[in-house]
Amino acid sequence: MNVLCIGNSFSQDATRYLRQISNDEIYVRNLYIGGCSLETHMNNIKENNAYYEYQLDGEALEMKSINEALTLAQWDFITIQQVSHFSGIEWTYEPFIKYVIDYIKSACPNAKIVFHRTWSYDPKSNHGGFPYYNRDTNLMYEKIVEATSKITSKYSLPIIDNATSIQRARALDEFNEEKGGVSINRDGFHLSLDYGRYLAGLTMYEFFTGKSKKTVAFAPEGTDPAIIEKLKAL
Repeated sequence: MNVLCIGNSFSQDATRYLRQISNDEIYVRNLYIGGCSLETHMNNIKENNAYYEYQLDGEALEMKSINEALTLAQWDFITIQQVSHFSGIEWTYEPFIKYVIDYIKSACPNAKIVFHRTWSYDPKSNHGGFPYYNRDTNLMYEKIVEATSKITSKYSLPIIDNATSIQRARALDEFNEEKGGVSINRDGFHLSLDYGRYLAGLTMYEFFTGKSKKTVAFAPEGTDPAIIEKLKAL
């Protein structure tokens, strides 16, 4: 199974462990520009800009354009997403997402286009985009679900729902700082390098394979098996 993610650091987080989680069943590559929006993806397609790190396991292999990356494999799935701070603001999606979808369809007519619904920020986040949501994690989550539900319905796109996976993890004591836990974000918005990235990878694995994440044998080095089992049960 071949998966290409057209994204940014949030797709980098989500794909970091996907290969290992799938036991190499999934061949996955990520196109990375930090903070990249759908508008920037559109402009980079138009100009064939080779500004993206073509990544494996979150590490750059070489620099590519979207246009070239689409030719590098027979992609079964291609994921797209909005930059995190605009993800819950509906008007930021158009006309850019339509252009990106239309281009992918023309270049890879046999690939399934999927929308990656990314997560809200940590309650203590100092991200410059957090004020769009009144610095409210739950409000941001609700706005992300609302905006992306409308957009994906419009274009009939399936959803990889990492917004909900991360939101559910925050309800666990282990990731609730008020109850002595640690944030599932490492800096207020990116995912923690162990549990956060792992959970996002589990969500992707379950979506692409249809298999339960409870069956996954892999866990990142140094993680607590009891916490891993809780994440797999979400």
